Parts: sequence; structure tokens; C-alpha cells
Amino acid sequence: MIIEPTSPKLLPDVLKEPYYQPPYTLVLELTDVLLHPEWSLVTGWRFKKRPGIEYLFQQLAPLYEIVIFTAETGMTAFPLIDSIDPHGFVMYRLFRDATRYVDGHHVKDVSCLNRDSSKVVVVDCKKQAFSLQPFNGLALQKWDGSSEDRTLYDLAAFLKTIALSGVDDVRSVLENYALEDDPIEAFKRRQAQLAQEEQSRVSELSHQKQQGLSLGSIVGRLWGRSKQQ
Repeated sequence: MIIEPTSPKLLPDVLKEPYYQPPYTLVLELTDVLLHPEWSLVTGWRFKKRPGIEYLFQQLAPLYEIVIFTAETGMTAFPLIDSIDPHGFVMYRLFRDATRYVDGHHVKDVSCLNRDSSKVVVVDCKKQAFSLQPFNGLALQKWDGSSEDRTLYDLAAFLKTIALSGVDDVRSVLENYALEDDPIEAFKRRQAQLAQEEQSRVSELSHQKQQGLSLGSIVGRLWGRSKQQ
């Protein structure tokens, strides 16, 4: 049984110029986040690919260093990662031997990633997977294999918002979603609420502007009458 990560520095040092190092690091679980395992007597184990994987990678690759960090063994996960990432968006791959075994769970210790923890987002469907640094993690709902699922598209929007906002410490954002059963749905609700508030603000400004124009028109007519008199 593996208890400790294989190295205190699981990733190599950040890239230096002239190479490009994305400002943030995204750590993704494979099973039930990107792939859904299915078993039958006829086919044995098969893995279904979640809708939106390519979109997620394409949208976030310029902003995030993408790392697949899974509790699966390398023998199982390596060919699966090859199958979902033919264009090489995933920069690094970490497997079960890189986890820390704590209270019966394979935990991903952010402190061992050799990255600034304030810029690391861990996405998993188990909160225990990032229990050592709970505010670095985002716990998605476990994917059941539905082909109608849109979570990865929404996740891309959420993470892109963080990056484009230039958030200094991602933990200050993720902490707000730590108690949510479905953080992505919570983000969408807050996004819709902000959009509604902005629409109300614009409508109010427009209303005030129209009132100003009406007052100006009345004053203009009064001035016109005064001049005529």
C-alpha cells in the first residue's frame, strides 16, 4: 500500500522564458469527472467519455497548466488519457503512487505539486481527494454517464472567469463554494443573479436618462414661451 507520494515535488519546476507557463494550474481527476466506468458481461470494463472534454481543454489550455491527477494506477489511466487528449493539452500525468493515503482515501496533496498553492484548482467528485487543502478543491457531482450532461462546459466557464479576472488567490473564490452540493449549479445561479442585477441597473440608468430628457424638454418649452412673451 502506497502511503506517501513518490516525491515531495510531483511536478517539474515552472517553465522559464521563452517558454510559456500558464498562470494557473488545473488538477483533474479522471474517473467520474472526465470518464465513466461501465461494466458488462459482454464487454467487461469500458470507459465512457464525458461530453465537453475537448471544449474544456481547448478553452482552458492558454490559462491553466492542465494536470490529470487520478487515484487510478498508471497502467489503467495512461491509455485512457491518450484516448481523451489526442492533441496533447494535458501537460502532466500523476497516478495513484503520487497520492497520500489518509484514512482510507487517496488524497492529492497540493503542497507536493511544486506550484504556488494560491494558483492551483483541484477538480474531483470526492471532497476527501483534496481534504488536506479543502479550499483548493471543487467537488463536482459524480457523473452518471448521461450523454446530456453539460457540466464540463459550465466548468470551463467558471474556471475561465477566475483566470480572466486575474484572481490572486483561487482559494478565496473556491471557499465560497465549499459547502455547495453542486458548486457549478451554484455558480450558474450567482451568474444569473448578477446578470439580472446588471440588467436592472442598466434599466434604471436608462429610465433616469429618459426622465432627464423629459425635464429638459419641458424646460425648453418654458424658455420658448418666455422668449415669445
